[in-house]
Amino acid sequence: MEEDMGSEEPAQAGRRLVALGYDAGPVIVTHPNPMTEKQDFKTWMCLICGFVYDEEEGLPEEGVPPGTRWEDVPMNWTCPECGARKEDFEMIEL
Repeated sequence: MEEDMGSEEPAQAGRRLVALGYDAGPVIVTHPNPMTEKQDFKTWMCLICGFVYDEEEGLPEEGVPPGTRWEDVPMNWTCPECGARKEDFEMIEL
């Protein structure tokens, strides 16, 4: 007899298989690990002076830690080279 286990948690489904006479072995649930996954960081260029903000590097000297996404840079942040605002930056591919 086949039973639908689609709505059960993996550990519950594993116990149910054993109860039905199937030896499913250990149930391993994996989740993405943000510390080991390749992040898709972007770069942003100031259209006024050409300064490049790299999300992976951040700007620690400006109070923006490495890994800070552009959308998380404060709205009142300005280009350290020319003082342009965030809206004067455009995403670029390097």
